[in-house]
Amino acid sequence: MKKLQRLYRRKIPANLAVSPELARTLTEFSYEIKRQIGLLCSRKGKVEYVIVGRPDAILIPELPQTRTGLGRLRGLRLIHTHLKEEALSNEDFTDLALLRLDLILALTLNTHGFPGPLHIGHLIPENASGDIWKAWTVRHAGDLDMDFLIFIKELEEDFARSQRARSVEEKSDRAILISSPALTKVDPEDSMVELKELARSCEIDVVDTFIKKRVNRRVKHIIGKGTMRDLIIRGLQLGANLLVFDGELNLSQLRSITDITDLRVIDRTQLILDIFARRAKTRSGKIQVELAQLKYMLPRLITKDTAMSRLTGGIGTRGPGETKLEINRRRTRDRIHILEKDIKKVRRRRKQLRSRRKKKNIPIVSIIGYTNAGKSTLLNTLTKSHIYTQDLLFATLDPTSRRVRFPRDMELIITDTVGFIRDLPKDLVTAFAATLDELHQADLLLHVIDASNPLFPEQIQAVETILKMLALDHLEVFRLLNKMDKVESDLMVEYCTIYDAMPISATHAASLRGLIKKTEDFFLSKRDRPVSPRTSPEQNMEAPANGSHKSKPS
Repeated sequence: MKKLQRLYRRKIPANLAVSPELARTLTEFSYEIKRQIGLLCSRKGKVEYVIVGRPDAILIPELPQTRTGLGRLRGLRLIHTHLKEEALSNEDFTDLALLRLDLILALTLNTHGFPGPLHIGHLIPENASGDIWKAWTVRHAGDLDMDFLIFIKELEEDFARSQRARSVEEKSDRAILISSPALTKVDPEDSMVELKELARSCEIDVVDTFIKKRVNRRVKHIIGKGTMRDLIIRGLQLGANLLVFDGELNLSQLRSITDITDLRVIDRTQLILDIFARRAKTRSGKIQVELAQLKYMLPRLITKDTAMSRLTGGIGTRGPGETKLEINRRRTRDRIHILEKDIKKVRRRRKQLRSRRKKKNIPIVSIIGYTNAGKSTLLNTLTKSHIYTQDLLFATLDPTSRRVRFPRDMELIITDTVGFIRDLPKDLVTAFAATLDELHQADLLLHVIDASNPLFPEQIQAVETILKMLALDHLEVFRLLNKMDKVESDLMVEYCTIYDAMPISATHAASLRGLIKKTEDFFLSKRDRPVSPRTSPEQNMEAPANGSHKSKPS
């Protein structure tokens, strides 16, 4: 124990990676106890940790997250012993990569316990050969000709230059996207295409992607530790600060991944919630998004395993008090309770608006469909409106309604709704019940389908699955194959036959004449029939807020 204490009090000259005297002391002590010994040293030469390992390996404790920034390494180097004259191992390189160490040095012992060759390794920036680290050997620690501080400064500058060379906005996240059959029920390559679009819609710069072909149920990190190591090293080279997994990570998976990397980790569900948070403009939309985010985050409020938890307490409290984690959970639950009350108020207000609308007995048409299928564009063309549209997923979040008068003197309310997506997060469906339930008030649904998307059959299935989940599959639905100008005419005719749909181009009013006539025929045929009462909680039909107006389609 005294020897360990003396090691902890040792200090290395700041410009030396390791001193010959320290090398001799470590090897002698390691030979005496027949175990590997490691020191984690700061750039000032102070020993921060002394680690006693097994004969074949050492286990590095959890390190604090201190140094961050463009091209920054952790500011610690690992000096440890190898009981045999062996080079740096895969475990050594794993520690180097996952912990972003400045250097890793292995002091080898010969058969008599004297210092042998010294093996050194460090990470390197992105390069043409694709190497991720550099390793070399010197005959003895005294032969290491290196000014450590100058070397590390130049290395971090190389990392920073490599990352600054990329023209990326200063505040944008840089992410590696990861897809695996363990996370998604569809083909991982097809799912990756959608994940890229989600990342683009969230203004995330995708620097790399990884698709795992096979599932190993025993791997708790979704992918193997070696692959995870390579991805983290790749992220360090490319300046990534985010890992995005295609699917919903459970608590165990999230904990195991965050325990081995300092990169931020999110899943597909959280990415969708982030997009919704960016798009929400109205007060009711912001309430619903915040509620969905908090319900999603509550079970995932975790801390990394540590022997010392941060406690709060004081005079008059029993025990040490609440942990920081417990306080965060309690505050989150309190906030959820407040937001749920606000949602009830929104539903009451929408119920009043709905009752007013019901007295006027104006038919309601709701436009539904997969996200970015062209729903808002269709509403703009039908009603001559100027609702925000863009080639992004979930460009429209807050529902918008417009009145329109069709040629046969028929007045309708047409509502643009939030887009659907495969595996719509459950917390989002729950929080947006006040909005989605408006669909129950509709007399007709217009299902807009992007016929130019090669995955549109799967998107049709996803939308119909959500309609069934919301108990809306009893409503009349017109399928509209949008973007007919981007699909060959013969193929479009075939699609319309297979899917019982009609072709349109939401940007061209002339292509909508058939839709207008079919809609008029549908409501005229219902005019003489008794109308069943509509039942649903509420909808954002605030005419003044949405700028509801009458317009006549061309």
